Formats: sequence, structure tokens, C-alpha cells
Amino acid sequence: MRAWVLRLALTSVGASIGMSMGTAAMAAEDPAQVLATAPAQSLSAQPPSPQPPADAQPAVLTIARVFGNPGLGGASPHALRLSPDGTLLTSLRPRADDKDRLDLWARDTRTGAERMLVDSKKVGSGAELSEAEKMQRERARIGGSKGIIAYEFAPDGQSILVPLDGDLYLATLDGQARRLTQTPGGQLNPIVSPKGGFVSFVRDQNLWAQPLAGGAAKALTTGGGGTIHFGEAEFVAQEEMDRRTGYWWSPDERHIAVERFDEAPVHVATRAAIGATGTSVYRQRYPGAGTPNVLVELYVINPDGGGQVKVDLGVDPDIYLARVDWLPDGTALLVQRESRDQKRLDMLRVDPATGKSVILFSEKAGAKSWLNLSDAYKPMKDGGLIWRSERDGYGHLYMFAKGHWTQLTRGPWVVTSLVGVDEAKRRVYFMGTRDDVLEQQLYVIDLAHPGTPTRLTERGWTNAATMDAANTRLIVTRSNPNQPPQVYLADTDGKRLDWISENAVVAGHPYYPYLAAHRPTQFGTIKAADGTTLYWEMIAPPLVEGKKYPVFFQHYGGPGTGQQVTRGWQGALPQYLVSQGYIFFQIDNRGSYNRGKAFEDQIYHAMGTVEVQDQLAGAKYLQSLPFVDGARIGIYGWSYGGYMSLKMLEKTPGVYAAAVSGAPVTDWQLYDTHYTERYLGDPAKDPASYATSAAWAQTSDIKDPLLIIHGMSDDNVFLDNSLKAIAHMQQTDTPFEMMLYPGNTHRVGGPGISEHLWGTIMEFMDRKVKNKP
Repeated sequence: MRAWVLRLALTSVGASIGMSMGTAAMAAEDPAQVLATAPAQSLSAQPPSPQPPADAQPAVLTIARVFGNPGLGGASPHALRLSPDGTLLTSLRPRADDKDRLDLWARDTRTGAERMLVDSKKVGSGAELSEAEKMQRERARIGGSKGIIAYEFAPDGQSILVPLDGDLYLATLDGQARRLTQTPGGQLNPIVSPKGGFVSFVRDQNLWAQPLAGGAAKALTTGGGGTIHFGEAEFVAQEEMDRRTGYWWSPDERHIAVERFDEAPVHVATRAAIGATGTSVYRQRYPGAGTPNVLVELYVINPDGGGQVKVDLGVDPDIYLARVDWLPDGTALLVQRESRDQKRLDMLRVDPATGKSVILFSEKAGAKSWLNLSDAYKPMKDGGLIWRSERDGYGHLYMFAKGHWTQLTRGPWVVTSLVGVDEAKRRVYFMGTRDDVLEQQLYVIDLAHPGTPTRLTERGWTNAATMDAANTRLIVTRSNPNQPPQVYLADTDGKRLDWISENAVVAGHPYYPYLAAHRPTQFGTIKAADGTTLYWEMIAPPLVEGKKYPVFFQHYGGPGTGQQVTRGWQGALPQYLVSQGYIFFQIDNRGSYNRGKAFEDQIYHAMGTVEVQDQLAGAKYLQSLPFVDGARIGIYGWSYGGYMSLKMLEKTPGVYAAAVSGAPVTDWQLYDTHYTERYLGDPAKDPASYATSAAWAQTSDIKDPLLIIHGMSDDNVFLDNSLKAIAHMQQTDTPFEMMLYPGNTHRVGGPGISEHLWGTIMEFMDRKVKNKP
């Protein structure tokens, strides 16, 4: 389970720009002045933000404008890449009239000239996507995106593979696009082979390859069909393991590693996708906790489909195929094999000629813990391996070479991702939280003398970075509550060479008319019951002395996802809530990510316990503030946050004025194996953990107003979860309200829908919280 409509649906709403904490006109109206005397540690505010003219009259922010076009965040390119020769910087950009539709743009790095390279409306066919591709997009959290959502340079840099509307196009640098495929059902997982000889893809559950220079596509596997799939990632790999594909070319194009999975053992869930004009019934293979997973095999084949060799994955078939990579010289495969209970991860070295495997090393979890998968690793040409491990209690980088380990980073902070490895200069670039748990910064270390990492990005920002294949330049994306995302090109020392998207909030920027009314974000800490430090953030309206304000208290609370409280851009929706007279507040509880294993492990076999306690600590802190009306705190959460809304009402009645529960899991045996068993174990072995963690059976304890929301075509958290809870509430005469969205999946949103969703939420919150008698 990963965040969906969390952080207030920020993937689909507009930008927000913060004001410096020191810019409030009157001390009596500045929450920072009040918070400074509150019983908690108040952290520093953000760097100064762009200032509106002194005589500016703020425009009125509305729900319709928050979700309207163009996006209030301004120009925000996605999927930025440098061409192999470095002369072009490409990206996907939203259209001004449709922020959810993306086109491919190119910028000449020598002249700065920009142009649209592929217009998705002109090139695309407009065909309906296959159900398989729709589901893949749901798993990747891009279900609402249209147009071009991915692309890939050919190795020579002279053409670009562009998937669009279910088919494949080859775009050249002059803006022309040649259609490569035109078949019913579409193509999944398309890529260009490492040397540019082929474009490969999955069609009809088999792996295909087509010469890039021209010629017919050929099926490389022929056994796909029914419950058998070749070249795809199974449901839990996509949804929970962040593995999107099921095949991997060797660097020299001599071999392809191909996953084969059989869904026959997996439970068939009958899912009704209820829409406004009819209902479609899907018999979806969904592996609920404690039930069988797919049967996974791995093969190595030649580019013509011959020479099939089965990889030895061990004697236990009930494992997860976590990651597959080739060594840089193509002589061997590295396969990560994860145990069903996710307490052991074996790194296998596989001989592609024979399929024989040996264990290079293993990671093992503690007695009351589990292993988190990561993409922060890289095989090196000299035979070494950069590897992220949490073996010392925090996520850090290690070097594995010739059977020996060298720890490269250490301390009470975490490495969050690996950006690049320059083997020639022996430098490793990574993102981490060394300077501030609320910030993601870019660092570099010297492999020969790792010592203290050197920070390459500015404090006060949350950053992300990618590096070109030649290790010569960095693309850095940054934001903070005072500034929506900016993108710049930097050298390997972090020096900014050029703005890719400065996105300055000046006249003409979509958010500029609302800047004068924007409120600052305050950060602080409180202590959990066991003394653990918890971080919170708050945005308040201009405070009038003696007046008490209602609170819109957002939460997520679940493990395995990114933090909610960061020094990053949040979008305009929190600002809308504040403009309606609410204080916006959220806090990261124990059990969430990026704070080390001891912090996260506290929810082991105990979901719905410490998370509820820590959110309660946040509520009690709010109630201690002189400008907060402690009787008017409304809570909101989606997915795991929706589950939390139910548990918070059940366990702490009378604390919250009302709750919104969006797409909640109410019975963890209805949720998938890889996520649920990681934290709760096997329900056959520990049924008590599932019973106490469930939310549906305790809904009769709810005494406070509740609104449940669910998409009626949700293929991730099935509607059965909400139906189980409401059936119990009806049987026990427990009042509640409900809003269903026909045709919507786990992501409830889109033109008109987003406005209705948030209009419904706000009408409920106003009635039960803000205007509570």
C-alpha cells in the first residue's frame, strides 16, 4: 500500500507558495508568535518566499481553481533526461488547457531553445487503453495521466521510443513520429534494447521483439495465455515491490532474462466495477493475506527466443522475485530472492549459460522486524556492489567487494536513494536526511575515503536528483513550502549551471494572484508516550486574539511510504482549507518511514496501536494551544489514512469532532500478501494480530460523526472493505454518512470529480466541525 490521495491529492492539485515566517503584519496574527510559547519544540521556518506587491489584493482561492487549469504549481516538467550526447534535455510537460495530459518537449542544452517534440493529441490515435495497461497505471499511481507518460532514447540518441494510446511510436529529433505497432490490446512494458537493435514489449501475455530499424515483431515466448504471463510483473510486484517489469536485457543484447508467472493458485476475487452507465464484473486474481501467491519462474533466452535456460531460484517455490539485474559485462545475473515472510533476502549470482545460482550474501531481519526492499544499489564494472542496508538500524550504503563489506555512510539518519556512481572518480551520489529529517539533500562521498558526506544542495529544501549515464551532470528538482518545484542542471559539485524550470512566482505565474493571501508553514516536535520525537507541521489563518479555530487534521500513518511532514511543496489545497478558517495540521507517527527501523518496527504485528496513540498526542498538543478549539478537530485520511480515521474514532471516542475515511482497509485479510504479511505475519499463525488490527468489527464503538468515501471500481482496496464496515454499522444501528464514486478506482479524481469529492468533504467538515454548535 503506497500513498494515493495522500498529502491532499498533491499529484493532481495546484501549487502553493509560502510566505516567510517573518512577514506577518501583526504579531497578534502570527501563529509563530503563539507557537513559540507552546509546550513543544518549534523548528525553523522556510527561506523567504516571493513577495506580492504591497498593494496586492488577494484573489479568492476556490476548490474549482485548485483543481483547474493550468495547474497552480506552474511549469513542472516530468521525466527529465539528457540525450546520450548531452545536446538535448527532454521532459514531459502538462498542457496549459489540460494539466493531466503530457507532451514530449526537448531543449537544446547549447542554445537553450525549446520545442514540443511530440504532441500527444496530434500523434496519438485516441484509442482506449487495455484493461491491463489501465491496471499497470493504477499500480504506478498515474491512473489520471493522459498522453505521453513515458519515453526512452535509443542508444544512439537519434530517436525516442514513445508509447501512446496503447501503441508504440518512434520519434526522431525533427519532430516526426513513425508508428511501430497497431494491434488490438496494446503493448505493455516497451523498451529499447541496450544496443538499439530492438524494441521489446509484452503483447497477449508473451514477450515480443521488433527490429528497431524495421521489420516484423516476433514472439520470443509462446506459452503465455490464460493464467500464464511472460515478461510482466505480477500484481504484488507492481503494487508493493516497486518492480514494474518482468524482463531484462543483458547489456550486450546476447540474452534476456524473462519472468514467467502462473496465477492459477491465486484466489479469484469477483470485483464489480460499478460505473454510471453499467457494471462490469471482473474475476481478478487477488492474493489476499494468507492465501497463495503466483508461481514464479525465471528464464534466460536468446533475442530470437531460443536457447531457453531455467534459473535455479531454490527449492522453495513460495518466494518473491524481488529484483533482477545483469552485471555490467553481461556475464552473470544478480537476482534478489525474498522469503515469503520477508525476513530474509538472498542475493543470487546466476550463470546465464546454465541457470545455476549461488548465494553471494543474505540480509536478515530481526525477530520483530522485516526487510524493506530498495533500489539503492548498483553493480560496478570492477566487480563490486554498492548496496543499501538497514543492518545497523538505519538505511545506509555499503560496498560489497571480494566477499567483504565496507560501510560507506553511518549515523542516525537514512540514505533514501542512490543517484549515481562515478567509478572512474570513485564517487557515490545519493539522497539522504543527514542534515535534517524533514529535508532530502543530495550528497557525495569518496569511495576511497568515505568519511563525512559532502552536501551538494541547499538547506531549507526537499530535493530529488538524477544523473546522466556519463556521470557529468545532475538534474535537481527542489521545493519547499515557499516555492513550488524548481528544476536546474548542475555539475558534479552541485553548482547550478542553468535553470531548467525556475518557476518563479511572479506576474503571469498561475499562483501569483493568490500569493498575497498565502499563509506560512510552521514545523515543530512533540514527544510520543515512550519519549520518541514526533514531527508536525501546521498552517494557520491570520489569528485574531481571543478567537479559537477549528482544525483540519490530516493523517496517513502507515508504514513503508514516504514521510508526510517534510519541507516540501504541498500544493494549494491546504491553503484553501486555511482560507476557509481551518488550521491545517499533520504529524508523522511511529511506524512510518525514514526514521530508522526502531521507529518503524513499532507497528510489527500491531497495526492500529502506536499510530493511534501518536495521532492522539498530536490532538492533545493542539488542544493545549490557546488559539485552537479543542472540541472542533476534524480528521481526514485516505487508504491507510482512511483505516486510521476509523481506528482513531474507535479507540479515542470524543476526541475528534468528526472523521472522513477514504478508501479504508477495514479487514487486513482482504488486503494483499506482500504488504500485509510484512507487518502482521501469516493470519493462520497469528490470527490475534489480524483480529485486533481490523477496523470493521469495532465500528459499533464509533460515537462521533463519520463520512466514508470509496471508489466503486477500486481494484486495490476493494469496495468490500467499506461494505463490510457499513454492514456492521447498520446491523448495530451505528450512524454514519457515505459517498460512493461510480467508475473511480483507488484514485478518486479527475475533471469534475475532484471538485465534487472535496466539496463533499468540506460540506461535511463545515457541518460537523467548523459550524458545530
